[in-house]
Amino acid sequence: MISLIDRVIGVFSTDMGIDLGTCNTLVCVRGAGIVLNEPSVVAVKKGTNQILMNGQAVGSAAKEMLGKCPGNIEAIRPMKDGVIADFDITEAMIKYFIQKIHKRKGWFRPRVIVAHPSGITGVEKRAVLASAERAGARQVFLVPEPIASGIGVGLPIQEPTGSMVVDIGGGTSEIAVLSLGAVVACKSIRVAGDELNDSIIKHCKENYNLYIGENSAEKIKIEIGSVSPLEKELQMQVRGRDVVTSMPRSIVVSSAEVRTALLDPVSRIIKAIKETLEQIPPEISADLVDSGVTLAGGGALLRGIKQAIMREIDIPVTIADDPLTAVARGTGVILDNLDRLRDSIESSEDID
Repeated sequence: MISLIDRVIGVFSTDMGIDLGTCNTLVCVRGAGIVLNEPSVVAVKKGTNQILMNGQAVGSAAKEMLGKCPGNIEAIRPMKDGVIADFDITEAMIKYFIQKIHKRKGWFRPRVIVAHPSGITGVEKRAVLASAERAGARQVFLVPEPIASGIGVGLPIQEPTGSMVVDIGGGTSEIAVLSLGAVVACKSIRVAGDELNDSIIKHCKENYNLYIGENSAEKIKIEIGSVSPLEKELQMQVRGRDVVTSMPRSIVVSSAEVRTALLDPVSRIIKAIKETLEQIPPEISADLVDSGVTLAGGGALLRGIKQAIMREIDIPVTIADDPLTAVARGTGVILDNLDRLRDSIESSEDID
């Protein structure tokens, strides 16, 4: 139960939910919806944790520096494969985002809910809790990304019926079957948007002797990437550095060859979905024949992925409305219903 003091402080604080993603961090404020969506990138002076631009080189400002920094500057993505790779930089990033949203001081520190991949350890959970507390939160709760995503897309996860969500993010794909507010079966794999980008980078290097950066690969994936054949195949000009001459060069790639490059990581995501379905009780399986699978996360927007999954599992697959913000919206719903959804979240007292 939420104490009376917490309720009073909550009236004056800007409580928020954070989807701390490998690629992007989204913040949802109670009563206001999503108020921040910025890249999970921080620019620092090389060899230090000193953030550039007087502590403002975070998010969009820092992403513009990726792959373009001089020798004394690093643009760092402190989250890797859905977990914290650099604790100090992650803490600084969380602090920046909290302070950017929460203007009040002193007693009125915010209550924060942080969504995390379902596969992280107790040690990693404690690290996330500690980072958020030191960053200025008065109270921190954790929620597994599949639960937040299921709530965010409107699945009846509190009901005694099976619901399945597949959230394909930047660092991890979270696959879970939910019922009665908890996870019945889940799988978290480190194959998601970053892996798709890496496959495109590898394709350009091996087939065209061209080095391209992360941002260029991401652009290719968004603009012409596909999993199933398109009625009209697309093309795109790509610029990079020649492997042999080290000179700038451009090429033209097609959606058909990008589709070939993406085949392996997409196949591994589909395999994980099938393995999760094999773990669930027969009654839950019967529910999913009707309710099917809901896709969320940025990967849900990849052309043809819905059809590719449906061909393999033979149950309905739908793409959530606004799949990119599903987890963040879920944290907002939890903030509004902390008492009712308390069993779906964790605090420091719940973690071994």
